[in-house]
Amino acid sequence: MAGSAKEKKIFVLDTSVIIFEHNSILNFAEHDIVIPITVLEELDNFKKGNDTKNFEAREFIRLIDKLSGGRMLHNWNPLNGKSRGKFKVLMDTGGQGILDANQVFHHDKSDHRILNSALRVQKEEKNRKVILVSKDINLRLKAQALGLLAEDYSTGKVQNINELYTGRTIIDDVNPAIIDLIYEKGYCQPTDLGRNFKPVKNHYYILKNGKKSTLAFYNPANGMVEQVEKRSVYGIKPRNVEQAFAIHAVLKPEIRLVTMQGVAGTGKTLIALAAALEQKREFKQIYLARPIVPLSNKDIGYLPGDIKSKLNPYMEPLWDNLKFIQNQYSENDKEYSKITEMLNNEKLVITPLAYIRGRSLSNICFIVDEAQNLTPHEVKTIITRAGENTKIIFTGDIYQIDTPYLDSQSNGLSYLIDRIKDHELYAHVTLERGERSGLANLANELL
Repeated sequence: MAGSAKEKKIFVLDTSVIIFEHNSILNFAEHDIVIPITVLEELDNFKKGNDTKNFEAREFIRLIDKLSGGRMLHNWNPLNGKSRGKFKVLMDTGGQGILDANQVFHHDKSDHRILNSALRVQKEEKNRKVILVSKDINLRLKAQALGLLAEDYSTGKVQNINELYTGRTIIDDVNPAIIDLIYEKGYCQPTDLGRNFKPVKNHYYILKNGKKSTLAFYNPANGMVEQVEKRSVYGIKPRNVEQAFAIHAVLKPEIRLVTMQGVAGTGKTLIALAAALEQKREFKQIYLARPIVPLSNKDIGYLPGDIKSKLNPYMEPLWDNLKFIQNQYSENDKEYSKITEMLNNEKLVITPLAYIRGRSLSNICFIVDEAQNLTPHEVKTIITRAGENTKIIFTGDIYQIDTPYLDSQSNGLSYLIDRIKDHELYAHVTLERGERSGLANLANELL
């Protein structure tokens, strides 16, 4: 981060950066790092618990202890590595002749004390550029109002979200004979599509020439461009080509990691669940999970009732999708009763994501809904839990973020799509067309 500048800068870290990524202190190249004592106080409050922020707080505390090597933290200490700078903990947050954020904003709180730390460093280090780094956009605005330079923590951030990988390409003016060949044999050679055709692993294509067209994908296992047929899964028929591609990706055994991105109503979760049910015999269990993001960022402990009552509102959208699939059949059909049986036998489990943290995911089809509310580290942690015969499907809308320290560029789903594309184990589909209802489409397009 910011490693190209020759001038050694001083970055003052906010707590939000550390609970986003505990080793963030190591990602500032040759520049120096200041950690306000208030940040350590906040991390002390976060260290107990099973959420990701609790894990990150504990890991950062261990990292600082290791880096200090028993030296005094209020002095500059070297960071590991020849190309890295130094770090220290700033004890005092104010001083004579220094602007006081508590007085400016008429409130004494942790954010303002962190601002005061940055103001103190700025006054003491007049010959160096001092920058406050925070995932909290409001804190950055306050810093700028006080005359401080402030920026987001950008390591791992997707730089151009408008060019995020979509997983599919439309190719016009394809030789009609090649389209006929694909219909006849089910595949063609990549070279049949022209010299300029550069295949991407598990990428999807719409091949067109006038009224003739076919759906295809590049199979890295055999090096062929293969036809994709529209296929129904557990009573759910694809309503557009993107849904057909998504079903193909989930059903393809060689593809172990799938991402689906799209606005509300495009059928991401429904398609993922229906396609998983279609291959239920291939897995020991199907898990459908989503992160819990409490309203107003309050802990679910504020809600009334037992733990099941607290969690039900967050899981209801997942149950709605399951009921929709089940209602494609009558109560007398074996497919209808099979879903009920799977739930009773825990072969199909709908659960908060936190409940599977730390588990080994072997022989499981694991669907993670609302993945845009995960950090890159959380996404990595989930994938690294994958054991033998496990398939992981992430679904979400990168523009519908419910957590305060993530955005369309820094969330785990965007990060995953950007980093893993063109890998033989991975496929991605962006779903653009809403299929929930005409009214829902109207809201997405015009409101």
